[in-house]
Amino acid sequence: MDPHLLRTFVTVAERGSFSAAATQLGYTQSAVSQHIAALETDLGTPLLRRRPVVPTPAGERLLEHAGPLLLRLDAARADVRRTVSAPPSTLTLAASPLAAASLVGLLAEVRRTHPGTEITLTVCGRSDVVAGVAAGTFALGATDGIAAPMDPLHLSDAVQLLTTPLAHEDLVIALPPNHPLTRGVSLQELVDARWIDAPDLAAPLPALRAAAGSDALRPAFTYNGTNLHTLHTLIAAGHGLAVLPRSAAAQELATVPLTSPRLVHRTELLHGHLTEPAAEALAAALSIAE
Repeated sequence: MDPHLLRTFVTVAERGSFSAAATQLGYTQSAVSQHIAALETDLGTPLLRRRPVVPTPAGERLLEHAGPLLLRLDAARADVRRTVSAPPSTLTLAASPLAAASLVGLLAEVRRTHPGTEITLTVCGRSDVVAGVAAGTFALGATDGIAAPMDPLHLSDAVQLLTTPLAHEDLVIALPPNHPLTRGVSLQELVDARWIDAPDLAAPLPALRAAAGSDALRPAFTYNGTNLHTLHTLIAAGHGLAVLPRSAAAQELATVPLTSPRLVHRTELLHGHLTEPAAEALAAALSIAE
């Protein structure tokens, strides 16, 4: 299966348009149509319905495989490039919003030991950190999430990244001020509550549903941003509850401990094979700090 054809298929399916996919990929619309036709011929089945442009059942099945396959190819390309490229004088870092502080604290030491290094820090979503490090866009990344106390974060089955634990802390339920709930509580007691789904800030609701063994935790409000203050404002205004690490809950919010299931908030460093001296130094410093 040609990965170029597969990438075109994914783009068309995501954009819902051959012309929009052509613009994004820098192809002509005719070339995009030829790519899709070639892939359908290779697999022996239609993958897209044309009006509207939506995946067929076979296309839906291929999409389930396409993301991990393309990510793995990007990771392989980046890993090979690391072995042949000269060490650059730049250090590209990524961090999810709640993990950024773990990197920032030690950047001064990197600047001291590797003067002249240009450092770029990108704060982005958790999945973007993983994909960016795997693809070589970022030399190092820090991401966060929830896990059982002794378990690592589940990142991606599509790539193999090296990880180092950086921090962990208890979780709390963040509530509006003056909320009547004043004691520790289990997720099972809150299955019917109004929840805010903030996948790049709060504990993701799919992970909470899996931990609670219940499909009843559903969002009343979804916030796709990365601004923690905005999430605090939404909680304070009564739009819903969220599970946060204790240090990320604003003082003006009410909080109660999450007592069951036993989960913690974890922050981890992730990277591939390092060749840049500044990246190696930062990884070593973070490992020692932990």
